[in-house]
Amino acid sequence: MTADREYVHVLEYLYEKSLVLHDPALWDPVLRFYFLDALAHIDYTVGLLAYGYQSPKTIMSGEYLRWRIDEEKKGDRAKFPGFVNWLKQNHPDKFSRIPSLWQQVYDREDKASYRSFRVVLDPESRTPLQAHHFTRMVDEFFIPDLLKSMYTEDGSLASLFREYSAGN
Repeated sequence: MTADREYVHVLEYLYEKSLVLHDPALWDPVLRFYFLDALAHIDYTVGLLAYGYQSPKTIMSGEYLRWRIDEEKKGDRAKFPGFVNWLKQNHPDKFSRIPSLWQQVYDREDKASYRSFRVVLDPESRTPLQAHHFTRMVDEFFIPDLLKSMYTEDGSLASLFREYSAGN
């Protein structure tokens, strides 16, 4: 573990979050997949910074992320990156309210990506993101309006994803 515990605090912050007031089983399955996937990428990146590459925690996270490579190609999951770009073009107000990690990683015009499962916002930089960036990312995924918008039946983001999927 690194001497500076700031990244450990980010992981604790993430793990203290709760979905007790929500039922993710009722979310759109694609949105649920990408919600959990983004949290897994955050967890892996921060875990790598906090504990190092050979920690069991990092190894276990990496195993999940290797599995998800094939999973993201199944069914409508493959449409999610296109959906984010469609939102940007056709519903900029909604695009601006989705988590910035989704905005950046899936926007075709942005350099951000998941590289070796790590969150990389600037591929030219060799400096790790500061801990407060990850805390902000976590917060964005737990905004109540976002969580409500992912419900299959009446969620606005889920409805827009269905609209996009029907035409693509």
